[in-house]
Amino acid sequence: MKKISLGTTDLRVAPLIFGGNVFGWTIDEKTSFNLLDIFFSKGFNCIDTADVYSAWAPGNKGGESETIIGNWLKKRGRRDDVIIITKVGYNVKSGLSKKHILESIKSSLRRLQTDYVDLYFSHQDDGVTPIDETLQTYQQLIGEGKIRNIGASNFSAERLEKSLDISDKKQLPSYTVLQPPGNLYDRSFETEYKNIVEKNNLGVITYSSLASGFLSGKYTSEEDFSKSVRGKGMSKFMNDKGKKILKALHDVADEHGYPPAAVALAWLIQHPLVTAPIASATKENQLNELMQAAEINLSESDIEHLISAKENF
Repeated sequence: MKKISLGTTDLRVAPLIFGGNVFGWTIDEKTSFNLLDIFFSKGFNCIDTADVYSAWAPGNKGGESETIIGNWLKKRGRRDDVIIITKVGYNVKSGLSKKHILESIKSSLRRLQTDYVDLYFSHQDDGVTPIDETLQTYQQLIGEGKIRNIGASNFSAERLEKSLDISDKKQLPSYTVLQPPGNLYDRSFETEYKNIVEKNNLGVITYSSLASGFLSGKYTSEEDFSKSVRGKGMSKFMNDKGKKILKALHDVADEHGYPPAAVALAWLIQHPLVTAPIASATKENQLNELMQAAEINLSESDIEHLISAKENF
């Protein structure tokens, strides 16, 4: 499996990252273990999670995903060949304060049953904590060996640029990886972050890579919304623009003989700004479809057909 350098970090990731938001939410530990076994047996090597996953599920409080991953790592004994990404600070007013970060990393490491995290994300900009305080805290944790690299998710371009500037001027750790939403339907990351990514050689790992499942191939009309627990959220995509994108996606998928989901991910894998997309699966057949994305070589005409559907709006 080909590995790609993740920005300026020393991490090399396979072209697809497993999204751990489903662990402890739509799939239990046993199913999670099975999917992780399959994913890593095929040469993929990175899991993305967060301390808040999956607090939104009834009966959960957050950390369930990390706990399942930690149990899997311990049972399989393969920490050294797994790249772990987790995050801190989502939906917390002072989520990037020193106090909150130090408390959160301690809990995350305990749940993950590891001494360190390969990549630690500021899950969102809290707008309250001074940037210096956050970066100085990361400097402490890097010095202690608890985290190895830092990234930014859900930051505006302006705040990301300001953070990078402070890192440079004050010789503090710098965000080396960006995690924006990005998919065939929502391509705003291309314009919003392009200059910053290229100027700073940031790694980019997209989330919502299948537009919350809209590009998975299971939805072709409103009648398909009942197919999954996330189906009711598809109505915001099933407009004229969305339908044209689906048509183009199915055209290319049919031509190559691959599932639509794999083609949608392949477009991101081949995107010049993207290092690797994140995608999640709840069933073995879904995961097998997603992993095929690494095999696909889209032609220039394929890519033009896919993106022209969006550019009509």
